[in-house]
Amino acid sequence: MFIVMRKGYTEKEMADILDRLTQMGFTGHTSKGVERTVIGVVGRTYPELKDTLEMWPGVEEVVPISKPYKLSSREFQPHDTRIKVGDVTIGGEEVVVMAGPCAVETEEQLLQTARAVKAAGANILRGGAYKPSTSPYSFRGLGEEGLKLLDKARQETGLPIITEVMTPQDVELVARYADILQVGARNMQNFILLEEVGKTQKPAMLKRGMSATIQEWLLSAEYILAQGNRQLMLCERGIRTFETYTRNTMDVSAIPIIEKLSHLPIIADPSHGTGKWYLVAPLALAAVAAGADGLMIEVHPSPDNALKDGAQSLTFENFERLMAQVGMVATSVAPIYRGEGLKMN
Repeated sequence: MFIVMRKGYTEKEMADILDRLTQMGFTGHTSKGVERTVIGVVGRTYPELKDTLEMWPGVEEVVPISKPYKLSSREFQPHDTRIKVGDVTIGGEEVVVMAGPCAVETEEQLLQTARAVKAAGANILRGGAYKPSTSPYSFRGLGEEGLKLLDKARQETGLPIITEVMTPQDVELVARYADILQVGARNMQNFILLEEVGKTQKPAMLKRGMSATIQEWLLSAEYILAQGNRQLMLCERGIRTFETYTRNTMDVSAIPIIEKLSHLPIIADPSHGTGKWYLVAPLALAAVAAGADGLMIEVHPSPDNALKDGAQSLTFENFERLMAQVGMVATSVAPIYRGEGLKMN
């Protein structure tokens, strides 16, 4: 349930409510909007609690939340969450593009790619220092050395970086280098990892699990939000179906569904969503047309020689061409999804 504060409430009334909730064994999460301020009550609630809370000073009404996911729902927060990463706003008027290699391989490979994606208009550099692999014999990343190379690329280009963290033990280390922590599909329900990511209070992106329902995905998001970290975005990266032609089945319908159910920004990853480079552009454009707040695109200077996921990586030329197309689609759908003023860098 959530508490709707009356207009003109005092900060003391707000502080008293949060203190009393803590004393009762609940956690209060505040969301201040233009028209109303609400406090989400997280914990094992009971029917009589509503009447009790409505008696407290400063409270206008108490509303039960019907969804099993609380903090990520639009019932709790009707206005869109916007996340600031340096000069980039995710969830705003601009379609944010995160681009770079699947895995950091060498300094030359990473810097060459970082320069190219920035020149083409990307906002954020992606690159994996720690890589989950289906086979233990596949390339699994450079570890901290890869993080140092990402930091070097950020210093040269000014692009913020997003990279994956795979274990709770690595969260502190990765958070020292990354601007955005990525939780991959295989770890969507690694609840201990999610809580550690939440405790960092750094921007985070949670990818949808390979076989996860939308409700399961949003419930996983609750683990990060419940730690007080509101800088969370979601990423649709394709789900596993009976189809074998593509690596995954890109669920474009998840984008408008998330925007209806949740206030969190939604990013689309057509590279993992298809596994085939020639399908990345069509699915990226479809995702933007469906209302995605951003895209995550894999780019490599020589996809044929990539140590990881070369088949789904774009060349520099193909990425530059895609960016021009994304700009046109984004501008055409702006009045539908984000009002006037949407632009591409």
